[in-house]
Amino acid sequence: MRISARTQYALGAMLALAVADRPVHAERIAVTQDIPRRFCDNILLQLRRAGLIRSQRGPDGGYWLARPPGEIALADVIRVTEGAEQALRPFSPAAAPLAAIWDRLRSHENALLSEITLADVIASNGHAHPGREAR
Repeated sequence: MRISARTQYALGAMLALAVADRPVHAERIAVTQDIPRRFCDNILLQLRRAGLIRSQRGPDGGYWLARPPGEIALADVIRVTEGAEQALRPFSPAAAPLAAIWDRLRSHENALLSEITLADVIASNGHAHPGREAR
């Protein structure tokens, strides 16, 4: 599996929001996650349109998760940034058995990424999670 820079940045931004106890400004996310600012703005817009995050303008505004971190799987974020998986071109007759192997691989990959949540990642990194509810 290849993970694009966009997906890496989106996952980093989501984790930054998951550990925050209040809305976070895009500038802070960009700086702390080392994301180019314009790229960060585009990613946050994409995540907001997908319903994974919410936002509010103004000095007390910023971005926050739309649901608790335990309800957002890595697969949710990856689907937003990577889109639907492209179908592979058909294998040659001699290599046709590989199609079933690739299908199993994608299935296992999707299952794993669907069961790991932002909260799991935070817990595995030793961060204390404030346990806040979605706003």
